[in-house]
Amino acid sequence: MSQAATSVLDRILAETRAQVEQRKRERPLTVDREGIARAGRERSFRDALAGEGMAVIAEFKRRSPSAGALSASSPEGEQPDLGQVVSAYERGGAAAVSVLTEGPNFSGSLDDLRSARERCSLPLLRKDFIVDPYQLREALEAGADAVLLIVAALTAAELASLHAGARALSLDVLVEVHDREELHTALAIGAEIIGVNNRDLRDFSVDVARTEALMDDMPDATIVVSESGIAEPEQVRRLHDRGVSAVLVGEMLMRSADPAAAVRALTAWRREMI
Repeated sequence: MSQAATSVLDRILAETRAQVEQRKRERPLTVDREGIARAGRERSFRDALAGEGMAVIAEFKRRSPSAGALSASSPEGEQPDLGQVVSAYERGGAAAVSVLTEGPNFSGSLDDLRSARERCSLPLLRKDFIVDPYQLREALEAGADAVLLIVAALTAAELASLHAGARALSLDVLVEVHDREELHTALAIGAEIIGVNNRDLRDFSVDVARTEALMDDMPDATIVVSESGIAEPEQVRRLHDRGVSAVLVGEMLMRSADPAAAVRALTAWRREMI
């Protein structure tokens, strides 16, 4: 990983840790065990991805640090209507919805997650830089069914502890890797859902073949999610043929004037095969 990539990640992680400590002081959270049981019965992120065919995790993301604001459905300068977007994802046939909740760099918030829960019945993934068990409780309270853990952002011990903590709260976990070494770290803690980020943190280039290159190292029972750089049905079809279970798509869908149609288009080739 390049020094530039490391410094960007380190900066974001330092910001995150400082904000989490402040929230912990201002708003202590306890665990709602009854709520956990209800959530576990109602929605399963894992099951949504484990069905036959290719699942689409449609992401709501307000902005990207590199690309700026992403929504094509709102007038310039206005924030996208989260309710309209996630409802469109559900109509379009998405299996789950990812909500980016990081604030300083992506303009997200836990309020976005809460709003998505009100407008969408699909399983929700809290996508953020999770570094503290407190964030797991935040995710649960805000309506998430799963959280993202990034191997590159955590020590092996932190990853194992947060993964176990999430599972104890009945939250599914998408463990994100970028290369073979990180994949082996994820497998060592018993990760069942592994996301391969196709963005190379050394130079920020995107290559969907990164997922394909790691497929031979994936145990048969692993649910594999390909992340970043996916915009065309042919990419999705190729990943399906390699055994990938799901794709996580954000930027292309957020830029679409018709998100429901954009979700449907990603798996239109499956209907042609029937």
